[in-house]
Amino acid sequence: MKRFERLEQIRRMDPYEDASEIYRLSVAYEFPWDFTRALELALYRTYAVPSIGRLLARTAELTDHTQKRYDDTSLLLDAVVEHGFDSEQGRTAVRRINQMHRVYDISDDDMRYVLCTFVVMPRRWIDSYGWRRLSRHEIVASTVHYRTLGQRMGIKDIPESYEEFEACLDAYEEAHFAWDEGARSVSDATLALMASWYPRPLAPLLRTATLALLDEPLLKAFRYTPPDPVTRALVRRAVRARGRAVRPLPPRRAPHFARQNWEIKSYPDGYRLQDLGTRPVPGVRGCPVRHAGGSPTP
Repeated sequence: MKRFERLEQIRRMDPYEDASEIYRLSVAYEFPWDFTRALELALYRTYAVPSIGRLLARTAELTDHTQKRYDDTSLLLDAVVEHGFDSEQGRTAVRRINQMHRVYDISDDDMRYVLCTFVVMPRRWIDSYGWRRLSRHEIVASTVHYRTLGQRMGIKDIPESYEEFEACLDAYEEAHFAWDEGARSVSDATLALMASWYPRPLAPLLRTATLALLDEPLLKAFRYTPPDPVTRALVRRAVRARGRAVRPLPPRRAPHFARQNWEIKSYPDGYRLQDLGTRPVPGVRGCPVRHAGGSPTP
């Protein structure tokens, strides 16, 4: 297989009817490393919305059990990518996602915004740092994939197109990004987790490098001191150089899914999808409020 042969395969497919298959090819074959980084950033930036970051701080899952929460989120989302929405694994993953979210009083606006980050941030990351830009087929397919996820989570008023997702994300961040002490604690815990994956002496350098990849509104919301312009430029050039180095390599012949990422560390002996995530009990630590309505399960 030649380097761009899979892209040509994608362009021969229907981005609406074959959306999840196109998305799987993009995630597992074309850009596994980039999608991992982009979805990490997608979830991370949601903390800057105080209603989201504050709730995550109150549950303590992302401060007391940061690695497990990271692993469970990655594995549940990726099970749908690997197996499809209508597979047993896909239905189990969506069911667990719904069971966890419906316990909390989360607004539709916040849920819709989180969904927007899954659509928009990978496109922005890959267009900036990937070995090639996403094709229109891949952008549309990703949009359709996450529209389907949103529908199965019971989210209302989901944007129709990528452009609508992007406009929704930008408007929501402009209106809602703000400082919150609890959200900052969740952010600090997440940065510490990412640094923990590497030798300890590298932790300060890795923290600075991560901050250098964040945009100004995000840094301002968390009240982080921005890295100096030289550091920011060097870090971003290094990530772009990684993309340029990947471009001439032979295409991936076997898929790479999130469960194969070395950052996933909580389940050395394996796991069952139905056991992932939390089972909070209303009124005790980890579940401050119960959602009045609840999201449907598939």
